[in-house]
Amino acid sequence: MRPPLTVGFDLDMTLLDTRPGIAAAYRALSAQTGVPVDADAAVARLGPPLREEIRRWFPPERVDSAVAAYRALYPRYAVQPSPPLPGAREAIAAVRAQGGRVVVITSKLGRLAQLHLDHCGIVADALVGDRFAAGKSNALAEQDVHVYVGDHVADMRAARAAGVTAIGVPTGPCSADELRAAGADAVLPDLTEFPGWLSARSFDPPPGRDTGWACPA
Repeated sequence: MRPPLTVGFDLDMTLLDTRPGIAAAYRALSAQTGVPVDADAAVARLGPPLREEIRRWFPPERVDSAVAAYRALYPRYAVQPSPPLPGAREAIAAVRAQGGRVVVITSKLGRLAQLHLDHCGIVADALVGDRFAAGKSNALAEQDVHVYVGDHVADMRAARAAGVTAIGVPTGPCSADELRAAGADAVLPDLTEFPGWLSARSFDPPPGRDTGWACPA
């Protein structure tokens, strides 16, 4: 039995445009705490863990409480305004058409990421949350991922470190050139191009795994 094709996707600005919802959550956090947060600036650099952004606005002794407050506000403010990006559903359908698995690997907490997937009607075979950079590399290995799709340079580096094919989409804070420089094997304008890209290629399994698998062309 050859292992199934497994494609991993980042969430924020890869599958979903979470900028409107996250901006609304930051504005609610500012109103609740009295600490000004530039929501537009914050959503222009989505990708790294929440705590890194919170540290820009809150003193060290308030970071933990601000993170907890933001996450409590998140379901109310951030989920409904965050739509799928163009081609997201079609990209997942293309993986299914190859008999493959879909894994979402994100720096967002898993329970919050799942709220987004449920709201948008996107079904993943596995969801791994609270992972970034090296943490994503570990998750890619744990989930036997063959291809990882993301919008951030850290996604490309994580994929390369895990020995899997890295596909960049410049729909988030990083340009196409930045994604290539970080090690992307290919950069697509957005996910609308992913089904055609996938159907035209074959892949070796990640290192050390069954070499009998290939994606049919």
